[in-house]
Amino acid sequence: MGKRAEYDEGQAAGRLRVRRPEFRWAVHTGAVPAGDVRAGVWSRAAVEAMDAGAIRAGLPCVLSGRGAADRLAAALGTPNPAPGQGPAQVTVFAVREMVTAGLLTDLSGDPAQPALHPDQVAALAARPDLAALLAEAVPLGPDQAAARLGVRRSTWDHVVRLGWVRHAQEVKVRFGAARGGTVSIPLYRAGDIDRLPADHPEVDWPALRAAPKGRRSPLAALPTPAGAGR
Repeated sequence: MGKRAEYDEGQAAGRLRVRRPEFRWAVHTGAVPAGDVRAGVWSRAAVEAMDAGAIRAGLPCVLSGRGAADRLAAALGTPNPAPGQGPAQVTVFAVREMVTAGLLTDLSGDPAQPALHPDQVAALAARPDLAALLAEAVPLGPDQAAARLGVRRSTWDHVVRLGWVRHAQEVKVRFGAARGGTVSIPLYRAGDIDRLPADHPEVDWPALRAAPKGRRSPLAALPTPAGAGR
């Protein structure tokens, strides 16, 4: 078998005997140049020219998503309770939203289990607007979202149908067999919900919020846009 001529991220990390998060951080910081073959792919010569020791030194340890959430909660003065002792003040969902916003870099390749650089988390924790950033990232289910917007659940369903908001994540919740077993529940960002009235000034929001129960939602008459979805 001939020598490998091209290396993707995992292959390059394996060749250099470094952890993938270490390699990813080095790419993020520029310590490892962009792929010279194409995005995310390096030639054999490029990989052989990389300094494995420098790559390892750039990421002395990795912080888990839960660990990052705990540090951010502590920075707010509202520490997360121990697992199983109550709801977290800052969740891994919020950490993932910080990654989506470009404020943190996920080094794991697995959105469900993010891995982060402690220094980057510390820099985020020191931001004066941390509380506002995390408040926007609070995850809300459909019922909570409707309550936050001040509308009936049926109206919220039309908001989703019209494509005015999209869920940021889905979680699976296990119920008993009598209640349908495992159910997927969409979660929406609080910030996206709060922006809806400003994003859609054509809607009479006070009237929508005052619509009595049992009456068809005023949004029901609006056609579903092509490509709109949850």
